[in-house]
Amino acid sequence: MGHSPLEFSACYLDSPEFRETLKGYESEVEKTSKFLKELIKDGINVIATIKAYSVAVHKFSQTLNTFQFDFIGDSLTDDEINIAQSFQEFAGLLQEVEDDRMMLVQNASDLLIKPLEKFRKEQIGLTKEKRKKFEKESEKYYSQLDKHLSLSSKRKETQLQEADEQLEKERVNFYEASVEYVYQIHQVHDRKKFDVVEPVLAFLHSILTLNNLTVEMTQDFMPYKQELQLSLQNTRNHYESTSEELEELMKRMTNPSKIIQMHSLLPMEGYLYCQEKWALGVTWVKYYCKYHKENRQLLMIPCEQKTTVKQVPPNTQLTLKCCIRRKSDSIDKRFCFDLEIVERSGPVTFQAPSEADRKQWIEAMDGKEPVMELNEIGFKFVRRCINYIETKGTYDCFICCGLFYLGPINPGDVDLQNIDWDEKTITSALKCYLRSLSEPIMTHSLHRNLISAAKSDNLDSRLSEIHTLVYKLPEKNREMLEMLIKHLVNVCSHSEDNLMTPSNMAVIFGPTLLRAQEETVAAMLDIKFQNIVVEILIEDFWARSYDSKCRLCVTFCADLATPDLVHLNGKNWGGDTFSSNQIDSAAGKREGVDCGQWLKWILGGGGTLISKSQNATLGQ
Repeated sequence: MGHSPLEFSACYLDSPEFRETLKGYESEVEKTSKFLKELIKDGINVIATIKAYSVAVHKFSQTLNTFQFDFIGDSLTDDEINIAQSFQEFAGLLQEVEDDRMMLVQNASDLLIKPLEKFRKEQIGLTKEKRKKFEKESEKYYSQLDKHLSLSSKRKETQLQEADEQLEKERVNFYEASVEYVYQIHQVHDRKKFDVVEPVLAFLHSILTLNNLTVEMTQDFMPYKQELQLSLQNTRNHYESTSEELEELMKRMTNPSKIIQMHSLLPMEGYLYCQEKWALGVTWVKYYCKYHKENRQLLMIPCEQKTTVKQVPPNTQLTLKCCIRRKSDSIDKRFCFDLEIVERSGPVTFQAPSEADRKQWIEAMDGKEPVMELNEIGFKFVRRCINYIETKGTYDCFICCGLFYLGPINPGDVDLQNIDWDEKTITSALKCYLRSLSEPIMTHSLHRNLISAAKSDNLDSRLSEIHTLVYKLPEKNREMLEMLIKHLVNVCSHSEDNLMTPSNMAVIFGPTLLRAQEETVAAMLDIKFQNIVVEILIEDFWARSYDSKCRLCVTFCADLATPDLVHLNGKNWGGDTFSSNQIDSAAGKREGVDCGQWLKWILGGGGTLISKSQNATLGQ
């Protein structure tokens, strides 16, 4: 509820009602004074806190700015370069924000504290002084009035007249003090409405201005943030694609078999059955074999415990060339492996007593798994896999590609006509075949050059070098690579559904198409550059495929009429002037198809065909 107005005329009467109203105003002045003290105190704390926060953020940004990422290897990917520079980008953004915040802190005292202090000291302080004067004059006047009224009427006239003059003088002083006090109270109550609100408004405006600047900086930062998030995701994908292989390599290097440790110094020996082919069939002969790793000599000692055997064949000494595990589906015996030896033209098949024994013999002889060859059977298998996947048309199988493993396969024996095949199984089999090749598609000889090209800082140089190296591949390798990349481009074109962007697809097929000749930590760390090579091949093939479609459309149009200008997807091409009827007519004569639909297919739904002379869109 509001206060009653203080009239100047009421000062003369000085009624109890006037005094009661005056007390209400005085209480409001005291309340305002306490409020201003608290507001100034809290404002100082806010400014100090903002300043301390800004100093802490500056220190934080300086720490970020001084950190440098160390890296393993002789080069970084574009994603790693982006990540390595991220802390400097963060520090720059934070420092820019805090510089503006420090300007706010420096001006905050002038905007908020000083105006409030000035009002409290000058206006409220003056009001308190006027109140003291009013109370003093009031006490003097009423004290003089009491004395005056106590004078006896029997006093001399001059004494009474002098007393009257003194009382009137005190009355005038009291009235003036009262009027001035009332005036000052009105001043305070009116001025506080703007003298108190304006500084707070200015302070809040500066804070909101800083927030607006921060929002603008955030919007400017968004493209870099999105680019960095993509780099982080790509780097995480590279890590996940190499960590498992790196762990397996570590285990092989740190936990070798005790038996292999023993046989690295001593000859490997034990019973083996050797397959011997005769004119009338095949027999399996038991031998006690000793293998000396230093000179790769295998001594075969005939051993037959049956007493019915009258003649034992002589010992045989063989020189080992290589050892390969025999595929279980290629022979009806278990635990077999093949040896290629100097003394014989074909491979010799041996059978071990158990799987553990076979593994020990293969490892002692530096054996390997059976490998695939890049031959007509392999091409036929890959074509069947690609045709099966693209005929199904879902492309979703690549979401989980690489999570399934099939044992060594014989491409020529796979029947893809079986309707029970799962797409993920097909993609896994395709990848397994490519990984099982004796040499990767992009060859060991070009591996180092391809990795060096991927490490190039100049993007144009990187593309040019990789393009040149691809054409140095053997013809069958290049043919297989083109077929695979074309298929991967088709899969990537459905990335909105299967999440297989060129970058993600490269993570899956990078280690498959490129592979170092030796498994080392350095080779594992270069997998990310293998992925970059494959990503470039996918994106480049995609771009060239689209460009060829545009040129095909222009060539088709150029056969119809007079030279003019054709506009395709923002590019100008040499073309002709024609009408839509002419196009449809010519298309019908030539191909028997609707030209508008054909052009729409050529442009992929995203281009326009424009006649310069008619300045109109003819087909889309």
